[in-house]
Amino acid sequence: MALSYFFVEEISNGLLQLEEDTSKHMIGVLRMEKGEDVLLTDGQGRKATAQIVDDNRKRCVVQVSAVKEEPESMPRVSIAISIVKNASRFEWFLEKATEIGVNEIIPLLCERTEKEKFRYDRMKGILVSAMLQSQQAWLPLLHEPQNFPDAVKNAKQESRFIAHCLPDQKTQLSSRIRQPSALILIGPEGDFTPKEIALALNEGFQPVALGNTRLRTETAGIVAATLLKMNASLL
Repeated sequence: MALSYFFVEEISNGLLQLEEDTSKHMIGVLRMEKGEDVLLTDGQGRKATAQIVDDNRKRCVVQVSAVKEEPESMPRVSIAISIVKNASRFEWFLEKATEIGVNEIIPLLCERTEKEKFRYDRMKGILVSAMLQSQQAWLPLLHEPQNFPDAVKNAKQESRFIAHCLPDQKTQLSSRIRQPSALILIGPEGDFTPKEIALALNEGFQPVALGNTRLRTETAGIVAATLLKMNASLL
């Protein structure tokens, strides 16, 4: 039977006191007891095997017995995606992108973004849950929302793409991935403005298509994540 898996901010050898929320879930909800083994991750590639030595519901203590490092998946896939009006749809994107193995997520504030409110702690919690559910050891790096011009001008990835709906000449994304890191820009429901597209092209972004149909923002993000990760195995 697989061991229960939990997130901690930091892993170290020896005794480790867990945060109150984790303690409550482990002892109060799952009813785990002293002597049971668990798995821990810090979301930075470290996985640890530990045993519960104090089953206090608020201050559970575990004894870490072994720590191993897992390499980050390559290439590094970053998605800069507009916040959408329906928060549940954006949360769905975060969950599925984490399961797919996206390395970095940048919420975008574009000219046509309809909602700017962003509950960072809640969104990070969704990433943590998805990471644990999919048994990964790397938590996607989640940024605070960035204005479109800042995200474009600060991009350092070797491969940079923008997916937009204007009838310009574009290449299918699946044929364009050849570098160890990639960033793709996904726009809001009303698409990027011509001004935003021009700015991205001037900064070296390549225009790409994600298929032959027009996709919702969150769907486009998942399609892009899948294509980029699928091509990772072909490098």
